[in-house]
Amino acid sequence: MTESESIEYDVVVVGAGPVGENVADRARAAGLSTAVVESELVGGECSYWACMPSKSLLRPVLVRADARRVPGLRQSVQGPLDAAAVLANRDYITGNWKDDGQVDWLRSTGADFYRGQGRLAGTRRVTVHGPEGERHVLTARHAVAVCTGSRAVLPDLPGLADVKPWTSREATSAQAVPGRLVVVGGGVVAVEMATAWQALGSRVTVLVRGGGLLPRMEPFAGEMVAEALEEAGAEVRTGTSVEAVTRDGTTVVVTTSAGDRIEADEILFATGRAPRTDDLGLETVGLRPGSWLSVDDSLRVTGSEWLYAVGDVNHRALLTHQGKYQARIAGAAIAARAAGVPLLETDPWGAHAATADTAAVTQVVFTDPEAASVGLSLAEAERAGHRVRAVDVEFSSVAGAGLYGDGYRGRARMIVDLDTDTLRGVTLVGPGVGELIHSAAVAVAGEVPVNRLWHAVPSYPTLSEVWLRLLEANRDA
Repeated sequence: MTESESIEYDVVVVGAGPVGENVADRARAAGLSTAVVESELVGGECSYWACMPSKSLLRPVLVRADARRVPGLRQSVQGPLDAAAVLANRDYITGNWKDDGQVDWLRSTGADFYRGQGRLAGTRRVTVHGPEGERHVLTARHAVAVCTGSRAVLPDLPGLADVKPWTSREATSAQAVPGRLVVVGGGVVAVEMATAWQALGSRVTVLVRGGGLLPRMEPFAGEMVAEALEEAGAEVRTGTSVEAVTRDGTTVVVTTSAGDRIEADEILFATGRAPRTDDLGLETVGLRPGSWLSVDDSLRVTGSEWLYAVGDVNHRALLTHQGKYQARIAGAAIAARAAGVPLLETDPWGAHAATADTAAVTQVVFTDPEAASVGLSLAEAERAGHRVRAVDVEFSSVAGAGLYGDGYRGRARMIVDLDTDTLRGVTLVGPGVGELIHSAAVAVAGEVPVNRLWHAVPSYPTLSEVWLRLLEANRDA
């Protein structure tokens, strides 16, 4: 094993997914010397096993569904999807799981890149074990940022490893369409992958331990997605858990809590995430390996003056766009502290506070129909002690929905704070609503008074006119 001299940087970033890339970019933009360490592919989970491949699988599904709603077009799109072409495009979108382009971009920012397993080795110190046995020692003058993300969690079922189950990684990178697929879980990964593989030709069975899909959203979101999955040919079983899984040759055999026996070609467990902190050297700085890392609003680890945890590892909001937002906040805070400048913007919405990760988290679920939300659901707002009112409208009252396609089904809800006359949250369900959610995010994050929203006039005839219908319903409540 070869070892380099200790190399000093202003900032050392461990993890080169979108979060780590953005921390490094912000640090370099502030004039700080920066090193980035990555043990797998630069671009991280999002680029190769999550956001990009999953959405490339879902895009043709949603476009075909939209086309089938349009008179004069639906007759042209009645056949099956070309699964081979969809998978080939997915491979192209992921760069065939090669990161040359992203490495080039990272280096173009001026950051130094080290490929290997990065581990903390005491205060402001990171060791990197490279793929050829080399060992680098990096020290940080100002900050180490842990941006290592999260991984899928598998349940503790006897013999599960022998079954070779899918996690989100296998579900987004599979090279063939399974004839029968069991999906265990009811969250975002479960419903998106059920949607994609059902449309590509699998016979999908979804097993949900709880009472419905998308439990972190308004109940109607999960209900509408479940209804659509079943109309597409999938089977959704709620209140059902997996008791045992075995593989008999090429067949997976699943035994459920109801005593049913289900046969499949593959089984996907989409049952939660855990932080990638188990082999990070946390014990050398007094933290527990494998734990989520608690942070303040500047993303600095609780009790530390130099260690930051950005993205999934802090468990604030396990979403790529929220992690990139955190990275911008962390980069600004690191740069300010390195320059000896007090964090002057200390108000909740200042440049050094990740307030949106508690007050205005946005999410889009790319199913048919899409489900999108920002801020709090009704139940969350009530649990938090806010005095609120839920205002609901159907998209059938919106002219743009009828133009979007025949039989458009959708629903919108806004949560109005009765004390401040602002919005605590918005949920939209329906085809194409993912492109509407940012307007809701502006209203929630900006704490725009409802009476002022009256003057933000939506264009006619678009789906955005749902805002007028919601405001009218609130006025008449």
